[in-house]
Amino acid sequence: MNAAIQIAVDAMSLGGLYALTALGIGLIFSVMRLANFAHAELVTCAAYALFALSGQPLVMAFSGAIVVAVALAVVTERIAFRPLRRADPTTMMIASFTVSMLIQKLLVFTLGSRPKSLDPVPMLSQAVSIGPTQVSLLKLVTIAVCAVLLLALTLFLKRTSFGLQMRAAAENFTMAQLTGVRANAVIVVAFALSGGLAAVVALLFAAQSGFVQPRLGVPLMITAFVATVIGGMGSLPGAVIGGLLVGVVTTLLQAYLPPDLRPFREAFLFALVILALLVRPNGLFPARGLKERI
Repeated sequence: MNAAIQIAVDAMSLGGLYALTALGIGLIFSVMRLANFAHAELVTCAAYALFALSGQPLVMAFSGAIVVAVALAVVTERIAFRPLRRADPTTMMIASFTVSMLIQKLLVFTLGSRPKSLDPVPMLSQAVSIGPTQVSLLKLVTIAVCAVLLLALTLFLKRTSFGLQMRAAAENFTMAQLTGVRANAVIVVAFALSGGLAAVVALLFAAQSGFVQPRLGVPLMITAFVATVIGGMGSLPGAVIGGLLVGVVTTLLQAYLPPDLRPFREAFLFALVILALLVRPNGLFPARGLKERI
């Protein structure tokens, strides 16, 4: 029983981080059909902002991280992606990879490649009791924060004007434009939201890992990208469910694989992903109208 509770908390905590990261990637793909590899650097730069503001009140440090991530997301959209909006998807993907590598190298050049210790929320380091089981308070808070954010974003997409425009754009971008949806505004809001989600992921992930380095966001982004593929590229609910599923499977593999095989956990995960895609090539919840966007 104790092990089951611990595994469930670990799975939901990790799955929540993957879901938020996958949602940030999915927001951009849904309106632009852009696989934004630079999303990893939004997480990394937000974590470095937390590091730079260490010692300040958490609200101030987190606000700074949000400003950095949102500003970087909007600037990259305006400088790197908007001029290429009519280009083919391969060109857009290469552009996002280039932006990712450029930011990584700039971070290494200016801040060094060595990991730096970071504990943005030390008050969450203690354990709490759930029945006879001691679980990390940080992981419980991570689950709660992820759930609240997913609910808030769902309400935003269903109840606000911009949210409805984003949903319309995700269904059929050309038709949405013809009905008066402002393409530039919708895309900028999607990038800003992805930056805000990246800042939250940076706070929670840095608190769990205890460090920041120039490639901090890369493993998260790769796994979250896998989650969006499993859920269905362009499907926002699919991105969330895919992230949660990947978190659960990763945790179960870590718990039940023989110790000698645990270092190869990712290999088993990706093998399962391949099997899932053989059965459902378009993901669990394929988006309607998947085609090139302008």
